[in-house]
Amino acid sequence: MNIRKITATLVASCIISMINAQNPFFEKYNTPHNTAPFDKIKVEHYEPAIIEGMRQHNADIDAIVNNPAAPTFDNTILAYEKSGELFGHVGTVFGNLQSAETNDEMLDLAQKLAPALNEHSNNIQLNAKLFARIKSVYDQMDELNLNPEQKRLTEKIYKGFVRYGANLSEADQQKYRKLSEKLNLLSLQFGQNNLKETNEYTLLLTDKSQLIGLPDDVIAAAAETAKEKGKEGWCFTLQAPSYIPFMQYSQNRDLRKELYLAYNTKCTKANDYNNIEIVKELVNTRMEIAQLLGFDNFAEYVLKERMAENSEAVYALLNQLIDAYMPIAQNEYQELQEFARQNQGTDFQLMPWDWGFYAEQLKDKKFNFNEEMLRPYFELENVKKGVFGLATQLYGITFKKNSDIPVYHKDVDAYEVFDKDGKFLSVLYTDFHPRAGKRSGAWMTDYKGQSKDEKTGKETRPHVSIVMNFTKPTESKPSLLTYDEFETFLHEFGHALHGMFANTTYESMSGTSVYRDFVELPSQIMENFATEEEFLNTFAKHYQTGENIPAELIKRIKDAANFNAAYTCLRQVSFGLLDMAWFTRNTPFTGDVKAFEKEAWSKAQILPVVDETCMSTQFSHIFAGGYSAGYYSYKWAEVLDADAFSMFKEKGLFNQEVADAFRYNILSTGGTEHPMVIYKRFRGQEPTIDALLKRNGILVD
Repeated sequence: MNIRKITATLVASCIISMINAQNPFFEKYNTPHNTAPFDKIKVEHYEPAIIEGMRQHNADIDAIVNNPAAPTFDNTILAYEKSGELFGHVGTVFGNLQSAETNDEMLDLAQKLAPALNEHSNNIQLNAKLFARIKSVYDQMDELNLNPEQKRLTEKIYKGFVRYGANLSEADQQKYRKLSEKLNLLSLQFGQNNLKETNEYTLLLTDKSQLIGLPDDVIAAAAETAKEKGKEGWCFTLQAPSYIPFMQYSQNRDLRKELYLAYNTKCTKANDYNNIEIVKELVNTRMEIAQLLGFDNFAEYVLKERMAENSEAVYALLNQLIDAYMPIAQNEYQELQEFARQNQGTDFQLMPWDWGFYAEQLKDKKFNFNEEMLRPYFELENVKKGVFGLATQLYGITFKKNSDIPVYHKDVDAYEVFDKDGKFLSVLYTDFHPRAGKRSGAWMTDYKGQSKDEKTGKETRPHVSIVMNFTKPTESKPSLLTYDEFETFLHEFGHALHGMFANTTYESMSGTSVYRDFVELPSQIMENFATEEEFLNTFAKHYQTGENIPAELIKRIKDAANFNAAYTCLRQVSFGLLDMAWFTRNTPFTGDVKAFEKEAWSKAQILPVVDETCMSTQFSHIFAGGYSAGYYSYKWAEVLDADAFSMFKEKGLFNQEVADAFRYNILSTGGTEHPMVIYKRFRGQEPTIDALLKRNGILVD
């Protein structure tokens, strides 16, 4: 007997037990609604919890595979759906905080764990015995007396395995493993490079004359940023609340150009954050995966499970929008060019770093309106009350802040959400302001999905989070939002409603687990309320005087709503064209990324091309997010939301019949039915582009 070896094993076991005993992921949370214990979680807890989560997940899968009973829905499909509970909990927290509140230690850990996580996923998706049992149930669906939701889940799981290589030969499965691991590492590196380069850039100004044109609030925020960074003067960053107003209001054209180029050349420079080669590898790796799975290109692989179904339908929409909007967009450009030349001379050439500045001035001239007029009426606390109140008016739900619910940062608030009958509906986390550990943009996610126990009916309600990068408060003023930030709040809150109203049996089909080109409907329809006087009057009050927003100012909002709408539309279309160009390729890309980009979206471009800029190297939506071959979804869903909102306009903004129909047909059903079936049940017909054209003033009654 080797006493030394046994002793060492026991010591190691004791150490592991001590670590596990102190790991909050291994304990009962003892938090309100079993929310994540963010106040106890430390970076060192993730790795052991993920490793243990994978071990438990594997044990769950082994139990399914080794079950001697014939495959059934319960012992195979349902068992698979419920497998890996700990792994899911830990991975969700770790993954979400990679975007919302990360640091160098977490970024390094993500890189370290990526290969093991990818291997774990592949080991399950490519488990031949597991797939055989799933296929057996799938092949017998019609004879098993399954209800529609059970059939939908079975079909989803079966197709998921096929789409992740289960039908490939053993040799091709090995290729798939290598390609998927490469893809995951590349995507992770792409996003980290973008975050780090965004955080590293600062435009420090020390001369007051360089601030001419900037509103006082913007200057105060820049002074606060400088103070936070230990510098004298005013710091401007590439975060939206700093970048956008600088481009809109700074009269210093050279500085606008400097900031514009800093933003639009991200991850192209000769440093550690360069994404040029990563873009090529990502494009080629996705193409290889798609072709290995039997598709011509990655777009065809993605669109197989989308409302659009194929590339032809996507291009049909994008080209339809170009035809409708291009003539008006060209007129918008010419009008702005002539306006700029009135002050700058006949030889002045309007460049991309001039667009925001002169557009803001022309809008002010035409409509006596600019976003700074609105800020005093969009104090964040009031906006929160207004947006929450809108949900109360539409759906009867209420919100109660609960400081006992742990949060992952002091800026985050947690709310209990109650349904109209008083029952607990959801937890909602709100996270509004930029910081170094948060990526740019805005998004909704969840920390726990909704589900029901089939036998007992006991329900697990969701924990939803909305994350944004809004104007921060200063020492002298609260957070005063721009109109664009207000619209973004409504957008992300729409996603949150989709998550909070989830009412399905199975978590993997609840809430926002729908086709990507349908998921933006619940978010974008909420933006329509931003111009509605009946809604604005419920909350938009001056943060100092308490006076309601003037009716005349609301009229100006409406009058200016379609200002440069065609240009804005084509900008979105151009991103869709770029996305599709990258992912409809069926041969490896070895060329110039910038040159390819400029050709890909040229038919939707209005402004002059700037050679050194590149969108692709920072286009996280399609290279590090879930929108590869899917960016068109925003325009696809915009057609849906314009068509759907016409019902509210026709029958009344807060019409309960329409609101209930939208809730119970669109927001509650998740992925349990095909989106077009759901939409037609709500609307009574398939959508057309006409409502969008009318809303944008392109088509006049």
